[in-house]
Amino acid sequence: MTTTATPREDLRDFYENPAVPVASGSSRSRRQARMLADALGPAATHGARVILDIGCGDGTAAATAAPYLRGHRLVGVDWSQDALTRARTRVPYAVRGELTGGGLPLRTACADAVLFSEVIEHLVDPDAALDEIRRVLRPGGHLMLSTPNLAAWYNRALLLAGVQPVFSEVSLRAIHGRPGKEVVGHLRLYTARALREFVAAAGFEVVRLAGAPFHGVPRPLRPLDRLACARPPLASILLLHARRT
Repeated sequence: MTTTATPREDLRDFYENPAVPVASGSSRSRRQARMLADALGPAATHGARVILDIGCGDGTAAATAAPYLRGHRLVGVDWSQDALTRARTRVPYAVRGELTGGGLPLRTACADAVLFSEVIEHLVDPDAALDEIRRVLRPGGHLMLSTPNLAAWYNRALLLAGVQPVFSEVSLRAIHGRPGKEVVGHLRLYTARALREFVAAAGFEVVRLAGAPFHGVPRPLRPLDRLACARPPLASILLLHARRT
């Protein structure tokens, strides 16, 4: 009798592979951190807050955000032991946990804010993930979510030309039919409208939607990519700020 690995087991193996990228661009991290810092206010004035970086990867994003969040307690969470080993060199606290299955090893309403950066596009069950994030956030707590934009300005042009959009993947083994070389395990993609509706349906109030550039855009096109951030539905990366209702 033969057995086959389940999709969850395949994905665990994929993300435990040290060759798989677990960090994204610093520009997105800085913009997202500034949004959260503005929402929380200075720790000296409003008190220290607990911020969970769920899906922290190697800790690069948390380390980039830390200068904007001085005085607050930043905790990294990831399911990849390899990623956590690297994260612990960059953030003071990092714990292993997952959003689905048994859930996070954290008590209910323990956090004031959650950074959820470039994670939701990798998930089999994003509904369960937002339910778990809502559980660990206190009422009124902040969710700072970022994800690639399916309707980014260049993806609209690529689709018109019959080319697979950037960020989308049809295989975990190789890139087929679109620009780029790295396979990073994207399972789901969102437009600005879809992301707003999805987060609101999960029990959050959307406060703001902003855009960020993508570090993988070819250098000659980067000025145009930065300009597109002024209109989030066209931006490369969607930055969404929501509050738990």
